[in-house]
Amino acid sequence: MNDVQHVMVVGAGQMGSGIAQVFAQSGFNVYLHDKNKDALNKGMETIEKFLNRSVKKERITEQGKEDTLNNLTRSTDIQDAASCDLVIEAAVENVDIKKTIFKELATYKQEHTILATNTSSISITEIAAVTNRPDQVIGMHFMNPVPVMKLVEIIRGLQTSDETYQTIEELTNKINKTAVEVNDSPGFAANRILMPMINEAIYAVYEGVSSPEDVDTVMKLGMNHPMGPLTLADFIGLDTCLYIMEVLHEGFSDSKYRPCPLLRQYVKAGWLGKKSGRGFYVYE
Repeated sequence: MNDVQHVMVVGAGQMGSGIAQVFAQSGFNVYLHDKNKDALNKGMETIEKFLNRSVKKERITEQGKEDTLNNLTRSTDIQDAASCDLVIEAAVENVDIKKTIFKELATYKQEHTILATNTSSISITEIAAVTNRPDQVIGMHFMNPVPVMKLVEIIRGLQTSDETYQTIEELTNKINKTAVEVNDSPGFAANRILMPMINEAIYAVYEGVSSPEDVDTVMKLGMNHPMGPLTLADFIGLDTCLYIMEVLHEGFSDSKYRPCPLLRQYVKAGWLGKKSGRGFYVYE
């Protein structure tokens, strides 16, 4: 089994910076990589803000914060992957972009290096096929916000070896997360269950059954969900929700996964949720 000590996270957005923070807090040496320097700086700022909040709330000590930051190195050169035992890709949810990154990583990785993707819906089997060692490719789907959420879906591609799976499962426990094993299927387990529920909530609004506020109240007070499905959709990003529904619809060829026309309309309008200032709700 691989002894993982050096980790690279590719993509310094919300997910990537969270994954990098969690590994750095657990004592791993971490490269946070992004070819865009502004995105990289923003990712590091996000980590520092989160750690400062944790110090204030006495969840970690000042020393713990310093140790975490010392374990992090900024990277704008993908060749830094050559010194890593594990690389986790957390780029935008687009199959062509991910394939390009994995092709490039495959040329720099060491023989033992595991390549993981944080995709929430794209086929691990398809991504693995562009590399020269598909048995060392696996899915690690973290939940947002990464430092808070305990779950990691570990997704086996068709080619993923048992050794790769065991290494990643063990590693997930080391970073204080709970692993669930999932086979490569459209939407995996989490989004195959979650996204149709969100889509159905959007249909309820689209068909005039209830207002967004009331749909969310039904699910919070009636089903004990901590957050209503439409608030959650805004938080995830309506463009991401639409993309995953399209992956499910295409993957299963089943009309029950048809994205709601209102979801398409909002995305076309640029109403993407919290990140754009407007979705089912308006944000300052």
